[in-house]
Amino acid sequence: MLPADWRAELTGFLDEKATAALGEFVTAEYAEHTIYPPIEDLFAAYRLCPPAQTRVLILGQDPYHGPGQAHGLSFSVRDGVRIPPSLRNVFKELAADVGVAPPKSGDLTGWARQGVLLLNAVLTVRAGAAASHSGKGWEAFTDATIRALNARDDRVVFLLWGGYARKKAALIDNPAHVVLEAGHPSPLNRAGFLDSRPFSAANKALADGGRELINWDPRPEPAVS
Repeated sequence: MLPADWRAELTGFLDEKATAALGEFVTAEYAEHTIYPPIEDLFAAYRLCPPAQTRVLILGQDPYHGPGQAHGLSFSVRDGVRIPPSLRNVFKELAADVGVAPPKSGDLTGWARQGVLLLNAVLTVRAGAAASHSGKGWEAFTDATIRALNARDDRVVFLLWGGYARKKAALIDNPAHVVLEAGHPSPLNRAGFLDSRPFSAANKALADGGRELINWDPRPEPAVS
């Protein structure tokens, strides 16, 4: 299910036996339990954002575990689903930083289509059980994704929000890339995210690296009549 371009990119960064064991675990979990995101969205982040087009990576921890929320993109929820508190803070900072009015939808597919890899460190979760698939092998898989992007020469901006994500900065040592750290956008974190201005900083880093900027308004463009 992983797109061929990403499979090629990750070759050399994954342990074959560990990846096979992860595949067996995930297959069994989908067969025996309610797992989020739906299996067809498991690799949505990779499908929407090919490696050569990846310009920004935003790292989350694991998928939302409520019904109808997770659809394979970190921080994002399907259109029509109530916007979670952390994403509300992301939108609040988006407005303060680059003047994008807070969208009414929490669907970030518009970012993904532009080259923003919305990656969770763990790609699956049991319904109602946060972090239930942590430590099962996904972390090595998504660390390999970060290492593969680090190995590329075209600039990638890594937005690492919160203590868990910031630990991944150790995987990024190629001077071609830029790491921008901030606190987690959760309302439980009272400082460190709001006023961090990640979106304008990411675009400045992209411009400095000769890469196209991101239009940070995730809403789809209106259809041309």
